[in-house]
Amino acid sequence: MRAIPQGFGAIAAVAVLITGTAVAAELRTVPAPADELPATAPAAEGPENFGASCRTDVEGSRVTAHCSNPYPRTDRIRLHVECDRWWDVDSDSAPVEVGPADYAQVTGRCWKEVRSAWITHQPADPAPAPAPAPGSPPVRGS
Repeated sequence: MRAIPQGFGAIAAVAVLITGTAVAAELRTVPAPADELPATAPAAEGPENFGASCRTDVEGSRVTAHCSNPYPRTDRIRLHVECDRWWDVDSDSAPVEVGPADYAQVTGRCWKEVRSAWITHQPADPAPAPAPAPGSPPVRGS
């Protein structure tokens, strides 16, 4: 039988120690599984998703806004056009309501060059009331 050199045994012991430490560190970072799943979804902290998705196209002195509303609430949009020349009158469009799953196109113009154009959004209808928590008594009117 042949003896293992002392250097090899020390290196093997260090390798096993390092591997064991790495595996133990990995096991400590894995979260424990939850005992129970939550019965209800957590309450939303922020406002409901809202607002039509819009893009503006500027062609010379004309501006066109294309808006599409993917949300269940109606969005009231307005196109604002700022003209480049000091004597050219800036303009704001009339409000246009974009319903759920609807599309709208709004136009504006300057006499000469357009400096900037943007869209503003406003809810057209009030936010829906939050649903009552399960198991709570119904609210009765007077």
